[in-house]
Amino acid sequence: MSRVAAIDCGTNSIRLLIADITSDDQGRPVLRDISRQMRIVRLGQGVDATGLLAPEAIERTRVALAEYAEAIRSEGAYRVRMVATSATRDAGNREDFFSMVRDTLGVDAEVISGDEEARLSFVGAVGDLDADQGPFVVTDVGGGSTELVYGTWDGTRAEVIAARSVDVGCVRLTERCLPSDPPTDAEVAEARRVAKETLAEAFDAVAVSDARTWVGVAGTVTTLAAISQELTEYDPERIHGSAITPDRIARTTRDLVSATHSERAAIPSMHPGRVDVIAGGAIVVQTLAEELTARSGIDRLIASEHDILDGIALSIAEAANSGTPRAAGNPE
Repeated sequence: MSRVAAIDCGTNSIRLLIADITSDDQGRPVLRDISRQMRIVRLGQGVDATGLLAPEAIERTRVALAEYAEAIRSEGAYRVRMVATSATRDAGNREDFFSMVRDTLGVDAEVISGDEEARLSFVGAVGDLDADQGPFVVTDVGGGSTELVYGTWDGTRAEVIAARSVDVGCVRLTERCLPSDPPTDAEVAEARRVAKETLAEAFDAVAVSDARTWVGVAGTVTTLAAISQELTEYDPERIHGSAITPDRIARTTRDLVSATHSERAAIPSMHPGRVDVIAGGAIVVQTLAEELTARSGIDRLIASEHDILDGIALSIAEAANSGTPRAAGNPE
């Protein structure tokens, strides 16, 4: 059994999974969670406009990462992989971020491509689903980008057939199109236009007509699932595997874009760090629902708490015999 740590640093949040990797009766790797943590650090603050990571955003990320490094050491994880996605791909001063990670965590952050981000998300999302529910389309709505992935899962191996990452997410769309509180009708219309136009590139590259099951991962989708169930608190067990219809997505999106910041903050299952960007994220999800219904007839979104973090952890197991990352806090 190996205890590993996976860190996903996105545009809006930084998340940690510490897990034991075991094998099932057929020799397939299985994750057993030890700890899952999330901090909203908004690393991508202003990147779309300036092309640079803000110093205060790097500092917020450093504070969270220091806490994660301590957790990794105390739990005894001896392999760690940290990936950084949309915000750092776009930043002109990303070396400042890399140096901070190296000093704080003791390993290098890997900036992965949109296609690799999509593959890891797919592997994490479909691992506990029945093979006969496929083919699958997995969407990962992040802060700065959205990944659309189509593939299969035979119960043993996931195969990505096509994937595309495009530059639209809850933070990027909010900063670009939704400055008012609440957004004006004109702002919402522009956000819908941008989302539809940008996601069209993904759908042009990824044929989804044969997909049977749509799985959505990451915080925007799981928050929408919590709101749709009217949960009195965020409950991962009730969210994971729950279904949301396109009509429900549309109603929830309409409510969110018409609400003020304080009204959104009062939603019991809402994380404080998502209050100002959830409306933009909901517009992205609604656009995905409309396109998938039209192109494949899929009539529900399955929310998953398993995502790129799980994919990163499993990738450590796959690479165990070739160039494993160093343990946090133990740089060479």
